[in-house]
Amino acid sequence: MMIFDATIKNILNEKLSALEKKFEADMVFYYGEIDPDLLRPFRDLIEDLKNEAIKKNITAHIRLVVVLNSGGGSAEVVEKMVDITRFHYEEVYFVIPDFAMSAGTIFCMSGDKIYMDYSSSLGPIDPQIWNGQQYVPALGYLDKVEQLLQKAKDGTLTNAEYLILQSQDLAMLSRYEQGKRINYYALEKMAS
Repeated sequence: MMIFDATIKNILNEKLSALEKKFEADMVFYYGEIDPDLLRPFRDLIEDLKNEAIKKNITAHIRLVVVLNSGGGSAEVVEKMVDITRFHYEEVYFVIPDFAMSAGTIFCMSGDKIYMDYSSSLGPIDPQIWNGQQYVPALGYLDKVEQLLQKAKDGTLTNAEYLILQSQDLAMLSRYEQGKRINYYALEKMAS
């Protein structure tokens, strides 16, 4: 299995080197959830790319190309990733081989160009909030609670729905609302 992993890594490095020359840019490949634990390694990677040019005494690239494949994650982390990339690079391009959903879509929208093919996808932007076990779509929870509250107001709430509504964690609902506001703020900030 180690030989297989090494072969894949070597092929990826060859392809990234070819793309670096074509784009005249530094390249990074990001695959996975956009999670707070990955923020520092991401920052270190970007700083290492810039420091490598200094060590080699060559002109550093002004462009970064991010090959991104992500199901989403934290909008707050994306905002920091954008700050990091924009601190070091004048231009940021995204290549989406498969998909970039939710926070991945927000990250792409911060770029100067997005490259996709006919089967690539950007996804809906729904703030994903960590509930202690996994990321959950905040807007779905908020929409459902709003529906239940409207049914209560109309006098059509069933006992089962009452139990569901009663079991909601108000602090988590508040966190979902914050996530919604952060998402909209991040989108507005990247659009400007």
